[in-house]
Amino acid sequence: MTYSIDILQQLRRDWDRERTSLASRQARDRLHERHPHLDLEFQCDMGDVLTLLETRGGRCVLDKARLLEAMLEEAELPFLRRALLQTLLPGIVSTCRQLRFGDGIIDDPSEVLAMAISLCAELIVDWAGQRRPFAGPDLLSALRGRLRRWLLKEKEALRATAPFDGLDAAGEDALPLLTRLEQLRGGEHDRLVRLTYARVFEGISLRELAAADHSSMMSLRQELQVFALQQLL
Repeated sequence: MTYSIDILQQLRRDWDRERTSLASRQARDRLHERHPHLDLEFQCDMGDVLTLLETRGGRCVLDKARLLEAMLEEAELPFLRRALLQTLLPGIVSTCRQLRFGDGIIDDPSEVLAMAISLCAELIVDWAGQRRPFAGPDLLSALRGRLRRWLLKEKEALRATAPFDGLDAAGEDALPLLTRLEQLRGGEHDRLVRLTYARVFEGISLRELAAADHSSMMSLRQELQVFALQQLL
């Protein structure tokens, strides 16, 4: 999936840099000291530990579950949170796929993936220190619920601001909107006035607007929605 490559590759490159770091070795030592039953004697760092969770890692399903449980229990340590997020990336992508990457709601599927990664990171922080025998499936299940609620909110917001997010408003009924935008020009909302005009009347895509505005599609969409609700409706 080409739309997810940039985000995932960035995380994987970051992990490749950090997997053998001092923080990684200290995180492995903490797991080994507090959970000797995990048998991590021959793993030097968290990079080696995560290798055990791979298909050919040599550990059975039960051992992998115990390892994920321990990682979540010790996730108050920042590097263990990072390691847990890294090993959950395939599951995060699968969760996004189950929700069709917000098809019909979000224009750019990579935006959904970025939000899913952010929500999963928040979940790991929220659950750090908990003992969950099914930590991996539990986290992904909770992620699916949070991501679905986010998509429903985005869908509702899309409906509320529909006249200002497409080209339909650029017909005869657009006169009140055009008048209102003209009234707001040159004021504190001038930037959003110009962006709204470009989106509605010139048909410029949100992606192009975000690039020109040097902002993310997600933040720009939210800004335009709030602007429409507060100033235009």
